[in-house]
Parts: sequence; structure tokens; C-alpha cells
Amino acid sequence: MEWQRGHTIGQGSSATVSTATCRTGGGVFAVKSSELSQSESLKREQKILSSLSSPYVVAYKGCDITMENNRLLFNLFMEYMPFGTVAQATHRHGARLEEAALARYTRQILQGLEYLHSKELVHCDIKGANILIGEDGVKIGDLGCAKTVVDSAVVIGGTPMFMAPEVARGEEQGCASDIWSLGCTVVEMATGGAPWPNVEDPFSVLYHIAYSSEVPEIPCFLSKEAKDFLGKCLRRNPQERWRASELLKHPFIGKLCSNNKEGLESDSSSPTSVLEQGFWSSVEESESVGNLINSTRKFEFLAAGRVRMLALSSGAPCWAQHDDDDDDDDDDDDDENWITARRNGVKGFGNCGSGTVSASHELSH
Repeated sequence: MEWQRGHTIGQGSSATVSTATCRTGGGVFAVKSSELSQSESLKREQKILSSLSSPYVVAYKGCDITMENNRLLFNLFMEYMPFGTVAQATHRHGARLEEAALARYTRQILQGLEYLHSKELVHCDIKGANILIGEDGVKIGDLGCAKTVVDSAVVIGGTPMFMAPEVARGEEQGCASDIWSLGCTVVEMATGGAPWPNVEDPFSVLYHIAYSSEVPEIPCFLSKEAKDFLGKCLRRNPQERWRASELLKHPFIGKLCSNNKEGLESDSSSPTSVLEQGFWSSVEESESVGNLINSTRKFEFLAAGRVRMLALSSGAPCWAQHDDDDDDDDDDDDDENWITARRNGVKGFGNCGSGTVSASHELSH
């Protein structure tokens, strides 16, 4: 099926996201494109996404290689979700989710995580900005940081505000780390704010998460079941956190999940609502948190007062904040400005589009 590229709605250092439509059927989808010579990261994402099939993970629609404006492009096609992200919805409504909707969304995120973990995959960047809202609820999106559980390379990725303590220390990033991030995301959905609202920069939040004894504050207005659920997610020892399969049986999920569609769906569904810069800002490939976290290891033996000197270490990378292109979206939470760190130059990817340049674009169904 041939397709036509629409307008650009996200621009990064090596990838661009556009709307797209099927020429014959007229269906709308998203296409994430990168120059073929710089597409290793996008091909890695394509390889992972193409291996998945779950109603709780944004669907893979295909890929190809095209020649456009004298440039060879690798294109990754993804499912269109009509209502944007959970983070956008909370900001747009300016209020927290009702607890029944909170439980329902949490259940669907858990079902997505249970599926990913059963495939020995760790998402590594669970947060409201990567949870997309559709007609039937929410799905996990943006697998740009995902990796296998058995990945021998010690590579840390994700968003500092949502990182687990063991990740912030650079020790490990496994399925339990996703559960901590889920807990932070539930706090985000419940409050409409960041899980660590009083921390202002990546260095401070990484150190605070890594070496303090604190966990994100659990909102006092939540039910006893919701507070207990968060307590099972936000345990500093990863071995003490409940697994996704266990959390799906928690009373918070079973008691409060409703069968209606109550949630934060937007009032209207435009063809580009899911494609706003707030979600697709992740196409910007920023510097790895690995160097920053490795730097913190050198200071572990120092007293807490001296460790804060980490922020002044000459070897620390320059952290750029993402600026939302929508000037009217002034009420975005600080966590929307946290960058997502990614690994580049990963070896190995699927056979999609290898060796040919296609003028007609086939989509998988």
C-alpha cells in the first residue's frame, strides 16, 4: 500500500516524525524517519517493535527506505493514537485523574509491562509522556531506550526524574526498574506533577535518587489500596518490588478498575493530537546518562556534602533541556523538560528495507 508523508511534527538531531496517510485506504499513522547513514538507533527500535504484538503496546506498522530530496531515509511506521499522552492530558486538564481512571490506566500499563517483561525486554523509560491514550485506554509507546534483560552491555537510559535508585547509581536496569518508574508515573497521573517536584536539575535528582533514603511522596488523598500499591512499587531495594504479574492482582487494580471509558481523553480527536511535540520530542537523541552515572561512582566513598561536587566535575556531559514548541503550553510540568538519554550505534537490526529503495511503500497489517 502506497503512503504519503504529511507535515513534520517532531524534529531531532537525527530523526524526524511526520504524519502520514495510506494513499488507498486513507488511514493515518506516524512515520519516524532518519537518514539511512544515521539510522542505527531507529533500526534498533524497529527491530524491537516489530517483534511485539500486544493491545497494550503501540503497534508496529512497517518500515521502508525511500529517496526523498536526494536523501536516503529509513522510515519506521507506528500506530496512530488519537488522544495524545497521559502527560499532555493531565497538563491540558490541569487536574489529577479520578482514582477509578487512575487504576484503569495503571492496569493497562501493567499489562503492557507484563507482556514486555515476558519477552525479556525492559522498557527503561516509563513515564506519562510515553503512555499514549486511545479509544480503549492507554498503550506503552517509545521503545527507543528498550533493551533485553540479558543485554551484556551495561548501558543506562531513561529520564532522570523517573529512574530507580539502582539505575541512578549505574548498577543495573532490569524489570524491577520499570516497576519503580511505573510508581513514579502513577504519582504523576495522580497529582498532575513531577514525582520529585522539589528537585531542579538532572545532577541533583540523580544524586538524590541514588544516595538518599527517600522515595517519591505518596499523595495523601489516595485510597488505602492506592497507597499500598505505590508502596509495593516504590521500594528502594529492587528485589523487594512486586513484579507486574503480582501488581495486577493487587486490590487497587481489582477493586477500583471500572469498565467505563472514564479518563483524560481529549474532547476531540485530531489527526495529529498524538503527534504533538510533547511525545515526539524523544526523537532528539541526547547525551547518554552513562557518563554522568559513571562519574557518580567515583564519588561514592565521599561524604554526602562532598558528593554534590559531582555537578562541577569537568567530565560531566552537558545536559540540554527539551523546550516544548507549543508556546501556549506554559503549564507543562518540569518533568517534561527532562531529556531522554539513548544509546547510539547499536549493532544488529532487522532486515527491513535492506538493500533496496522502494517507490511504493508497503504497510504491515
